[in-house]
Amino acid sequence: MNAETRSYRRYVLFILTLVYVFNFVDRQILVILQEPIKAELGLSDTQLGLLTGFAFALFYVVVGIPIARWADVGNRRNIVSLALVVWSGMTAVSGLAQNYTQLLLARIGVGVGEAGASPPSHSMISDYYAPEERGAAMSIYSMGLYIGILVGLLLGGWLADKIGWRMAFFAVGLPGILMAVVVRLTLKEPPRGGTGMVSDPSAGEGYTFKETLSYLWGSKAFRNASFAAGFCAFAGYSSLTFIPSFLIRSHAMSVSEVGVALGLIIGVSGVIGALSGGFLADKLGKNDMRWYMWVPGIGVLISLPFSLLALTLESLNAVLVCIFIGNVFMSCYLGPTIAIAHHLVKPSMRATTSAILFFILNIVGLGCGPVVTGMISDYLAPEYGAESLRYALMFSCLVILIAVVQYLRSGSALPKHADERGQADT
Repeated sequence: MNAETRSYRRYVLFILTLVYVFNFVDRQILVILQEPIKAELGLSDTQLGLLTGFAFALFYVVVGIPIARWADVGNRRNIVSLALVVWSGMTAVSGLAQNYTQLLLARIGVGVGEAGASPPSHSMISDYYAPEERGAAMSIYSMGLYIGILVGLLLGGWLADKIGWRMAFFAVGLPGILMAVVVRLTLKEPPRGGTGMVSDPSAGEGYTFKETLSYLWGSKAFRNASFAAGFCAFAGYSSLTFIPSFLIRSHAMSVSEVGVALGLIIGVSGVIGALSGGFLADKLGKNDMRWYMWVPGIGVLISLPFSLLALTLESLNAVLVCIFIGNVFMSCYLGPTIAIAHHLVKPSMRATTSAILFFILNIVGLGCGPVVTGMISDYLAPEYGAESLRYALMFSCLVILIAVVQYLRSGSALPKHADERGQADT
C-alpha cells in the first residue's frame, strides 16, 4: 500500500469518525437538556426514558436493517451523507416541540436518520482496513461516540444556560447538514470487499437478509457477542441518560456544571477506553483471536465496582473519579465486538451484519435500559424521593455481569486461529 493510499484511508476514517461524533452530539443533547424540558413539559422519568430509549431505539433498529441491505449493494457514501441530513434536520426540529408527543416524533425522526450512519460506515472501514487492523480502526471510529458525548454535554449545558433548550437543538442540528456536504464531495466509495483498497473476488456475491441472518445465527460467537454488547449498552445507556439527572438531584449540581464535568469525564475516559480496547484486542488477537472477546469481557467486569461506588459515595469528587475510572474500562467493548462480527462474515454481508448487531445492541441496551431504569426510579420515588434514581441506576449496573458471561462464552466459541473470515464453532 503506497503512502497516498494510507493517507487517504486515514482521512476516510477521520471523516466517518467525525460523522459519528455528530451522531452522538445530536443524540446526547437531549440528555443534558432533559431537566429543563421535564420542568417545562411536565414529564416523568419514564417518559424521559422513552424519549431517549425505547421509542428512539425501535425506529433506529427497524429502519436500520433495510438501510443496511441497501448499503450492501448501493453507494455507502451517499447513504451516510443522506442520513446525516435527515437526523441533523430532525434535531433542529426538536426545538419546535410544544408537547411530549411532538418531541417524541422529532426524536423518532432523529433515530430514523441515525440508522443510516453506522452500518454503511462499518462496511466502508472494513473495506479499507485488513482484519488484523480492524479492532483498532473500529475502536477509533467508536471513540466518536465518546467525543460526541463530550461535545453534546459541554455544548448542551452551556447552550441551555445561554439560549435555552429550544435554541440549543437548532444550534447543534444545523451544522450537520454542512458536514453531509463534506462527506458527499470528499469521500470515495471503496471497492467492495477490499482490504486497503484491494478488491476481494468474493465481494460480488449477493446474499439475502435471511441467508445473512442464518449465517450469523449459526455462530455461537456472534450470538453471545451481540447479546453481551446489548447488556453492556443496557448499563451504558441507562447511565448516559440518567447520571446527569442523578448528579443534579443527589449532588445539587447545576445543568451547566454537569455538562462540563460529565462531558469531560465521559468524553476523555471513553476515548481512552475505546482506543485501549481496540489496540489491545488487535495485539493479543494476533496470537489468539479469542482475546477479541476476552478483552471486553474482562474490561467491563473491572468497571462494575467503580460504577457502583459512584452511586454510593457521598463525596462529589470521589463520585466523579469513580465515574471516570469505571467508564475507561466500560468503553472497551464496542470496537472489538464489531471487528469480530465482520471477521466472521463475507464482505457483502458486512453492513447487514452491523445492522443485526446494532439491532440486538439497541433493543436490549437503548430500548430497554433507560426505560426500565426510569420505571424503577418512578416506582421507588414515593418511598425514596429524589434518591430513587440512585437505586435504579445500581440495578442497571448489575446487568454488566450478564455481559461478562456472554463475552467469555463468545470467546470460548472462537477458534484460536482463523483465516480472514474464519468461522466460530457452532
